[in-house]
Amino acid sequence: MGITFGGMEDRQIVITGGAGGIGQACARQLLQAGARVLLVDVDAARLAAAQQALEGGDRLSVHVSLIANAQQAAQCLDAAGRPIYALIHMAGLFEPDPLDPEDHSAYDRAMSSNLHNGYDLAVAFQSRRDASVVSRIVFCSSGAFRRGSPGRVAYSVAKAGVVGLTRALSRQFAPHTLVNAVAPNAIATPMTETVFQERGEAIRSIIPLGRFGQAHETASVVSFLCSEGATYITGQTINIDGGAANS
Repeated sequence: MGITFGGMEDRQIVITGGAGGIGQACARQLLQAGARVLLVDVDAARLAAAQQALEGGDRLSVHVSLIANAQQAAQCLDAAGRPIYALIHMAGLFEPDPLDPEDHSAYDRAMSSNLHNGYDLAVAFQSRRDASVVSRIVFCSSGAFRRGSPGRVAYSVAKAGVVGLTRALSRQFAPHTLVNAVAPNAIATPMTETVFQERGEAIRSIIPLGRFGQAHETASVVSFLCSEGATYITGQTINIDGGAANS
């Protein structure tokens, strides 16, 4: 919480899923580091509340979007109004997948909201990045890409796709952009509240640290990947899970 991240003063950063718990935690740390932040989210009311809570002044702006296609992805980045140093893609959909042979919609939504939008944003970012520096993209995968999430097969598949996207783009965009991902697991946010109520003790039992993670603990890794301390890191997916991936 008191960590200082260098190299971001007055640089423009875009955070999708910005009204969510991790998105807001990222914004708070990056604003404290002197960055300019654009929050993107589908929920206008939550976005307005986040903007008020963060108290970023003229260094914080917001944009409402579903990021449903390539055009909307480009509009999100254009809303920054200046070349972008870093794209942090936290937006995603975490919903049950009924595996209904008559209804493919849960799978389609999972792909669109967790993977396709990241691809579209990355493509748009190429021509909107700050070419004066080595820019950054940080995607959000999930521990589900490694272990799988019961009841959420489509979500797990999409988050595995994010890892493949990260690896491919890190090569495609080198050396001008560093592309990495974080894979948080069992982080206490509004998104995970229902799952924790259903099987929280079973989840906690396989975490060596014996507790759920906090949003700021994910945000600090994201902030590091955007900082001058991470200039030789690209193509990586960093687990943030209290050691669960090694259990």
